[in-house]
Amino acid sequence: MTRVSWQVASVTDPGIKRTENQDNMFVSSDNRLLVVADGMGGMKGGSKASRIAIAAVEKLWSERQPDEVDESVIQTWLLEAVGNANQDVFDAAAADPAVKDMGTTIVAAIHCPDGKVQIAHVGDSRAYMVRDGKTVVLTQDHSVVMEMVLQGRMSEEQLRNSPFRHYLTRCVGHKSKVEIDKTPSEIKPGDWLILASDGLSTVVLDDIIGEIVATCETPNDACEKLLKATLDGGAPDNVTMIIVRYAAIEEAGNNNSDGEMSAEKSELKEKSAK
Repeated sequence: MTRVSWQVASVTDPGIKRTENQDNMFVSSDNRLLVVADGMGGMKGGSKASRIAIAAVEKLWSERQPDEVDESVIQTWLLEAVGNANQDVFDAAAADPAVKDMGTTIVAAIHCPDGKVQIAHVGDSRAYMVRDGKTVVLTQDHSVVMEMVLQGRMSEEQLRNSPFRHYLTRCVGHKSKVEIDKTPSEIKPGDWLILASDGLSTVVLDDIIGEIVATCETPNDACEKLLKATLDGGAPDNVTMIIVRYAAIEEAGNNNSDGEMSAEKSELKEKSAK
């Protein structure tokens, strides 16, 4: 019988042109919950918004973790966690005129023991799946230019070069309620999962992400190489990535159910400004 294990690594960097890193992230101690948030709202507001959002998700995780089997319970938990993050950022912005326009993106994922990942997101931070060197974007950016692409009014190439690509249609903290997208996804041994702020997607093309990851043996290696590609590409924004590598563990004669997962210790890294 087969269990699926995973390794996790992460990296965050302010990029080439910014001195402050307004991204924040969280990886639970068992590597089951992964969260990336990319703040906006000026030098003071952006980092505060992403920090508040991450804290809200981490708080709910410490208080009550969802069942490991029931996918609907996990999805409900993610919606509650992101909803709490939205409310906390909204309340903090309302209480402080200096950060009244702050907000943040968020993308969060939880591994399920049946070989699935449940994802919730708001904004343009993304979840990618890399399988056999091919990249699939699991989430849809909540941005003005992405809506134009979906309507056929703009090409993907025009999207990447548009000065309006950072204009979001939806984010955490700007309204008391926010619509949250749910994305359940199947995972297989050999797959990679990447949660990343848009500092990655605005520099490194989707197919190049897959090509780079296909050369890597470990998530730490993938973090290093994707960060280098981002920095070599100019890195105009902060970039944060959490990368997961899935592998099969063949076992015989145990009583564990098919699809059970075990998590290996994550490697957390933070880069200083270049």
